[in-house]
Amino acid sequence: MILERGLYRSGEHSMFNLNLYRNMKKLLILTAFALFAKAGIAQQVTAAAPAVAKADAAIASFDNQNFDFGKIKQGTPATHEFKFTNTGKVPMVITNVQASCGCTTPDWSKEPILPGGSGFVKATYNAAGIGAFDKSVTVTANVEASVIVLRIHGEVIQTNQ
Repeated sequence: MILERGLYRSGEHSMFNLNLYRNMKKLLILTAFALFAKAGIAQQVTAAAPAVAKADAAIASFDNQNFDFGKIKQGTPATHEFKFTNTGKVPMVITNVQASCGCTTPDWSKEPILPGGSGFVKATYNAAGIGAFDKSVTVTANVEASVIVLRIHGEVIQTNQ
């Protein structure tokens, strides 16, 4: 229809499409480059906080970092208290304790633990489901590695009625 009205001479139509294709290709490459560059900058800005320097780090010496409940009855919450001593030279401050799932509830020493002092991290497992379990509790504090991972495991057995 356009050719019938004489708006394009022969060959102009294909030349127009070729230029449009080239321009779109350039625009696509430029957009992709801009997105990758932005992603690279964003990763540099949001990089993880560095670990605490050794001189400024507390040292948490735990009695154990793994606990086996063995077999526990379904519906009976099971609690273990991980005890530790700050053997470092600076007070230890626990900023967060996070369980790996909602079935485990953590509690911990909220006040700074002075050098030579003791603290705790408590993990209570809600034994609702039958079967083996293996859960982690991640402690964030001013220790050299920034986090300490504690583990609880065991097996929930059906209650005999």
